[in-house]
Amino acid sequence: EDTGIFLGENLFTATLHKMTDSQAGNTHEVLGELFRAMATDTRGGKRAAAGIKSWADVFPYVNGGLFDVAGDCPRFSRIARSYLLRAGELNWKEINPDIFGSMIQAVADDGERGELGMHYTSVPNILKVLNPLFLDDLREQLAAAGDNARKLRNLRKRMSVIRVFDPACGSGNFLVIAYLQMRAIEHEIVQRTRDDPKSWIKLSNFYGIEIKGFAAEIARLALLIAEFQSDVRFISQQEARAMVLPLHNTGHIVIDNALRVDWLEVCPPVSKALVAEHDLAGPTGRLALEDNGLDDGGEPETFICGNPPYLGSTWLSADQKADLRALVGARTAKWRALDYVSGWFIKAVDYSTMTLSECAFVSTNSICQGQHVSALWPIIFSASSHICFAYTSFKWTNLASHNAGVTVSIIGLSRKARRKPRLYAGSIESETVFQEVEFINGYLVPAQNVIIEKVQRSPDSRAEMPRGNMPYDGGNLLLSLEELSSLNLTAIQRTKFIKRIFGSDEFINGRERYCIWIDDDHRHEAEEIDAFRKRIERVRAMRLASSDAGANAMAETPYRFREMNRARQSTLAMPRVSSENRPFLPVGLLPQEAVVTDLAYALYDAPLWNMALIASRIHLVWIATVCGKLETRYRYSNTLGWNTFPVPPLTEQNKAELTACAEAILLAREAHFPATIADLYDPEAMPDDLRRAHEANDETLERIYIGRRFKNDTERLEKLFEMYTKMTAATPKTAKGKRAA
Repeated sequence: EDTGIFLGENLFTATLHKMTDSQAGNTHEVLGELFRAMATDTRGGKRAAAGIKSWADVFPYVNGGLFDVAGDCPRFSRIARSYLLRAGELNWKEINPDIFGSMIQAVADDGERGELGMHYTSVPNILKVLNPLFLDDLREQLAAAGDNARKLRNLRKRMSVIRVFDPACGSGNFLVIAYLQMRAIEHEIVQRTRDDPKSWIKLSNFYGIEIKGFAAEIARLALLIAEFQSDVRFISQQEARAMVLPLHNTGHIVIDNALRVDWLEVCPPVSKALVAEHDLAGPTGRLALEDNGLDDGGEPETFICGNPPYLGSTWLSADQKADLRALVGARTAKWRALDYVSGWFIKAVDYSTMTLSECAFVSTNSICQGQHVSALWPIIFSASSHICFAYTSFKWTNLASHNAGVTVSIIGLSRKARRKPRLYAGSIESETVFQEVEFINGYLVPAQNVIIEKVQRSPDSRAEMPRGNMPYDGGNLLLSLEELSSLNLTAIQRTKFIKRIFGSDEFINGRERYCIWIDDDHRHEAEEIDAFRKRIERVRAMRLASSDAGANAMAETPYRFREMNRARQSTLAMPRVSSENRPFLPVGLLPQEAVVTDLAYALYDAPLWNMALIASRIHLVWIATVCGKLETRYRYSNTLGWNTFPVPPLTEQNKAELTACAEAILLAREAHFPATIADLYDPEAMPDDLRRAHEANDETLERIYIGRRFKNDTERLEKLFEMYTKMTAATPKTAKGKRAA
């Protein structure tokens, strides 16, 4: 109505006002008749034969599945009718394509949205994909052409055969924005050449796959409205209206499972394409042979883009797991570790081996972290594809009420090198700020395509870092302060058998917790204590009831943890999971009597310079890059993060300086006792003296690496990956060494 496609001011809203009663008793009948009219051809007496009422006959023949109502319209309440009329009174002349995606996201129930990973992409984020994928290149060609008519027409001809393909198109926002941007570039060409303004850019060059039928219908309609608005803007309202109805020749939007359907059938790799016209209800059956505009009969460019579902490997349904297994089960034994979005990258790379195409997707940044890198990126790189541009991690935002709370990256892939790869900073809003680099690897670092593999022991003089002690006790060997008090132990018993215990929570938040710690030599003495004996028997019963053979074997020693490791002097503890908001990793020193659980890693009796390494900015950057995350929190790994961390050879003087830095950090913490690690490392409230101690530590360590402070995290990672490549090249791939627990 407000786009001007209908003749007459407020035709639809005025009809509803006039023909529906105030109590909404006939609103559904009026809507049904309007929809029936718009789905019935005005030619050949078809409307008369259908008995269309006179007040509905003024509406044009629109065609399209949105108006082809296979059943009764829903009944309206009086309030619902008032909302409908109020919506009609709003000014919708400048329709933002966001509205369609927001609508889809809003009407989907929570279960469906979560199951499908539904979300939509805002225009700024769409442009972060489309601009570096191909629009920037078109604009650069436009600038280079100047007023040269031949170059301008060649560019227009190139654009006329470009195909845009979104295999997770939802309501079509990527396709719509691509179309609008291309029409704007074409208009500039027309302004310079004074050629016929009628567009050469056909909707039949826009392809999509969408699993939900309603969203697919919206995508088709959105493309048609985009075409109409562009025609109004660049040609005239009268010509635009004459060309738009009845709706036809829309984009090729296929309703299917994108990971199961053959993309070569959806968007076929042919130079002279037999194009099927589509309307909003699907193919009309009319075929039209269209010249693709390529004089040499070559393959047109296809740019694949989109925002596939955000579903981690843990949350996939059985059908979604089957999708990935069918796609890559024969290519990697690690397919179970893949997030669902990985399937779109793999399908796009497969498609590119048969077509002239490039792709770029918005993705959860998890596919570029941790073990996911070794599962996905060897498949990508082995197909001769490389990362041609990438946005590093940034927080996802859109205008919907159900905003996806995730951190994403944008990754572009290509098989040809048109220019140097471009690395964009994800936190920068402008899509034009980038760094040109030689390579971008699977971690989105400007380095060679190296994959960080687990290493079972440390490669140099740094301390070993086993996981802490696993109780496997059903809670019977662990004690709160209140539970400890209720045992009524003597002072001697408490000293001999009770230890302060630390996991991630206890270490970071200062939670006071204890454990019953009984070694083999004191087993019988402990079992004489009634409070212990009952708990030991419950541990035995729990372990015997387990279906795990290892747990059954542990029932023979129900008085002890699975591991019984403690320091002779002190322990460096590193929680396995910690907040990403802290500027440094929360490593710290524990006394000799402390016990570390398996929720943290422990360096027993380690030289203090090891703490200086772990507490540094360069180590945090390495962990954040190669270890992956739990939700958004850092997930530390001994084998993937600590043992692989590249460290320059350290002299005794280096170690002494780093030891002094670690001591300064500990003293600064002690000065704020009883503040916890969580208190001290709150990014908004970190004490100045503690921050200075960390800055001095970073200064000392980074000078050991390169003789000065690094400029930024990108430079840190470049150096680390360079060192890792040399380190692994020099390491013989023979015995794996002892296993780090």
